[in-house]
Amino acid sequence: MLPTIVQGDRILVNKMAYDLRLPFTHVSLMKLADPERGDIITFDSVKADKKLVKRIIGLPGDTLAMRNNRLYLNGVALNYRAEPLALTENTEKAFSEGKEALSDGQTAFSVWQEALPGKSHAIRLNDQPSRLANFGPVTVPEGHYLALGDNRDASADSRVIGFVPREEITGKAHRIAFSNDPEHYYWFRSERWLQPI
Repeated sequence: MLPTIVQGDRILVNKMAYDLRLPFTHVSLMKLADPERGDIITFDSVKADKKLVKRIIGLPGDTLAMRNNRLYLNGVALNYRAEPLALTENTEKAFSEGKEALSDGQTAFSVWQEALPGKSHAIRLNDQPSRLANFGPVTVPEGHYLALGDNRDASADSRVIGFVPREEITGKAHRIAFSNDPEHYYWFRSERWLQPI
């Protein structure tokens, strides 16, 4: 989910955002709401066999396609604009060496604002697009959602595991609780504490 969630972030998840569930199960006692486009959800993916965190892009009935990492929602292309990124040691080094692209030490990338209807968010795109940069068009079936990671070229999301069934969704991520920096002995990143996502 780079750049929204970075390595070392611990996120707060509202497990009652969508359902009141029997504790420690997926049994819904009462439906409280449905996920909305742009929500960051947690879900227990049967296909991936693990808990994942992704962003809802497509709602039931939506038709989506992607061409060269540009999303088309119900036939309309989303708007994108380049996003300045806070400099880290790696990006400072890249700029000082005269490189135009940002780099995490392994991959050159750029950060863009993707304008979903009603909610813009940052996404990360590698300078060399992955095989996942194109799909569709596909129509989201009833009771399912299309979820994508914000790190578009390195995310095992609905392009890999398929649509997310409503019953697998376990909560809505809404804030970073705290963050530890693995590059600096897991010291706290105070600037990320309680930051909304």
